[in-house]
Amino acid sequence: MFGLDPTLLFLLFFCLFAACAFEFVNGFHDTANAVATVIYTHSLKPTQAVVWSGFMNFLGLLTGGVGVTMSIIGLLPTELLIDSNVYHSMAMALALLLSAILWNLGTWYLGIPASSSHTLIGSIIGIGVGHALLPENSTKGVSAINWDKAIEIGQALLLSPLFGFAAAIILMYILKKSIKNKAIFKEPKKDTPPPMWIRAILVTTCTLVSFFHGRNDGQKGIGLVMVILIAFLPGYFAVNTNLNLNEVKASLSTVKAVTAKIDTLPLSEKERESYHKIMDASTDLDVIIASGLSPAKLTTIQKFDIRKAALNINKHAKKLLESESVDLSAGDKKILKKATAGDKAPFFSFGSTSSTGIAGVTDFAPAWVMWIVALSLGLGTMVGWKRIVVTIGEKIGKNHLTYAQGASAELIASITIGLATAYKWPVSTTHVLSSGIAGTMVANRGIKNLQGGTVKNIVMAWVLTLPVTIILSATLFVLFRWIAG
Repeated sequence: MFGLDPTLLFLLFFCLFAACAFEFVNGFHDTANAVATVIYTHSLKPTQAVVWSGFMNFLGLLTGGVGVTMSIIGLLPTELLIDSNVYHSMAMALALLLSAILWNLGTWYLGIPASSSHTLIGSIIGIGVGHALLPENSTKGVSAINWDKAIEIGQALLLSPLFGFAAAIILMYILKKSIKNKAIFKEPKKDTPPPMWIRAILVTTCTLVSFFHGRNDGQKGIGLVMVILIAFLPGYFAVNTNLNLNEVKASLSTVKAVTAKIDTLPLSEKERESYHKIMDASTDLDVIIASGLSPAKLTTIQKFDIRKAALNINKHAKKLLESESVDLSAGDKKILKKATAGDKAPFFSFGSTSSTGIAGVTDFAPAWVMWIVALSLGLGTMVGWKRIVVTIGEKIGKNHLTYAQGASAELIASITIGLATAYKWPVSTTHVLSSGIAGTMVANRGIKNLQGGTVKNIVMAWVLTLPVTIILSATLFVLFRWIAG
């Protein structure tokens, strides 16, 4: 099958299983946040809540496209994404998966709402650090890591919970001033469902958080699976074999025409280097396209050449577009961005699993990948949720969650995650919702209304996740590369 020897075939299926396991764990680890409010306000019974949330996660992932997926993959050093040595790629995939799963399971077992997003991103950065520690890369250091992308994602992960905390306080204040019916601010009566209008609000916000969780966090699982497939089966997945090369050729012509307008004299040395890399990569890509072969008939080496050229064009075009020294008009910048990164994905992209423009060469996922990840996430939501739900519902604040607090936290979380997905930023559902609930507790009775021990544990997990997963992933990667030879 696929021309792999039995050992590699076994490892391929093991890695795919592990990726689905990560997304399964992500389901009951993160999505417990979404169901905590409806369970603790008795709006839905636990079984109803987790089944409904699982379905909405499933639906959200299938309609979310691949924008966040490619942001995650873009953290990896380009050299690893174009390495044709399957054993090297295997070491990367195994280290990434094992470090992410170990930390996720550990924090879940302790009932700490840690972030699967932080976990995965820390593991990916760890791969870059491990790659830099290899003897053959000693002169490059950690420069091979895509730090620009890491900083961009880091900012999204840092700012989103702060936004959730502040916005929840503001929303609670607005609700207190504008709603005269004070029933929404009361604690739920034991085993008694809330009034229908309150119940409708809470179920709606639970639905939105679950749906947007699937659209954002679910794409991280797709990214994992695509890394594995590219690693083990580059001949099939290094580039999008369903791509229309005529469309790529048209985008390439646009890139070359617009880039040629740039005056290189005002550019810095690094910007001038980016300019030349775009032009060189465009020429390389043009030569392969001119061969007239369909993507399916290209050799594995040619596919890696296409992948390398496309990644370089997009990476360096983005750098030039962000530079103030580039003297292109706003119209030309917009044209160049569309030709490289493609059009902005529609809000609903059901069945659309690839980007447009030059990005369409590498930014894709087969439909079957989306389905298995969606099923893993949806099923994971339906089990193992109780540990995190108890923490969210009982241990963040000193008082029982009120209807208004649950609705406010989830509404803010759904808006934050939805906006982040639209802009291709991976954010942490756990941190956004936990911080939102903390914000509502503060808005209700002040900072003293928070349980210091729980907040401390959540913050410690937040602080430790990145360094722990980076060290663990880097160590495993170096070990596996040493074993692979």
